[in-house]
Amino acid sequence: MTYGEYGGRYVPETLVPALDELERGWAEALTDPSFREELDRLGSRYVARPSPLYETQRFAPPGRRIVLKREDLNHTGAHKINNALGQILLASRLGKRRIVAETGAGQHGVATATVCARFGLDCVVYMGAEDMRRQHPNVERMRLLGAEVRAVEFGTRTLKEATSEAIRDWIANVETTYYLIGSCVGPAPYPSIVRELQAVIGREARAQMLESYDRLPDAVVACVGGGSNAIGLFAGFIEDADVRLVGVEAAGAASLGSGRPAVLHGARSSVLADADGQVLDAHSISAGLDYPGVGPEHAALRDSGRAEYTTATDEEALAAFHRLAETEGILPALESAHALARAVDIDAELVLVGLSGRGDKDLAEVLQH
Repeated sequence: MTYGEYGGRYVPETLVPALDELERGWAEALTDPSFREELDRLGSRYVARPSPLYETQRFAPPGRRIVLKREDLNHTGAHKINNALGQILLASRLGKRRIVAETGAGQHGVATATVCARFGLDCVVYMGAEDMRRQHPNVERMRLLGAEVRAVEFGTRTLKEATSEAIRDWIANVETTYYLIGSCVGPAPYPSIVRELQAVIGREARAQMLESYDRLPDAVVACVGGGSNAIGLFAGFIEDADVRLVGVEAAGAASLGSGRPAVLHGARSSVLADADGQVLDAHSISAGLDYPGVGPEHAALRDSGRAEYTTATDEEALAAFHRLAETEGILPALESAHALARAVDIDAELVLVGLSGRGDKDLAEVLQH
């Protein structure tokens, strides 16, 4: 599937049959009521969906209302579990017993290890050595859940390299292995699969806003790394032309703000790259946002003007982290703190922010700074 000039498949021939199998399996799952019923049942009883809305009492500036969509309250502490559950059901339908995944901040790795434990599947998670240092509690959580965590020691030793290693593993073991990708990136059909599995966030949020406020928000704000929590939240409001969609990237990883069309990890999107197409390094205090690319649908939404994308610096994210903690008693993930930093600046009466995860994993990094 493509999104304008973005998306598609740019992969070795070895992976084409696996992607064709995945596409067929996904199409069959979508038409099988038992798949959706099982996903909804697990969402309710295992994840604790629907996640609630919470209107901040002291965080919002005077005369403004900022409402949080509390994905941090999900089992495992982030939105990543929504996608992991759906894909593990799909992998089981395809008869795959070994799962590989990549992770940056560790939340997708934890979610993948969690569902593999629940379904009794082998789990290997690739994680950059620098991210393992920054997110040590999540490394230990994955190991406690039975996953093998493999350190990636080359390049920036972060998410980009972890993704590359997971893909190499998949290529080498494609007959027995399912690659459970964590964001709305990668070759088709992965971006559309992840979008649909995360769209539960937007569907819930839209219905909850109408129920609680009898209106839709003026603006919807979410952080963007690969972009799965943002595309999931935006999905509920894309058809509502009067609702602004605002994605917030890390200032040092602004692939939508300062990137160019290029191919990364099997798909064409907006990528931090030089004139020759060589991918550049990205930086963020948040291990979940320092990815030099973004989901292809985000690039298309930017080009069409339906969504707008801005940035927050490390310092602004840290300030928002502390502000939410001190005014609301909530520790946000540093990823979510980027969205919070921009939400207070938006000139709108009612703003909905995706609180994509909780900040336990980031305490060492926050305290160090």
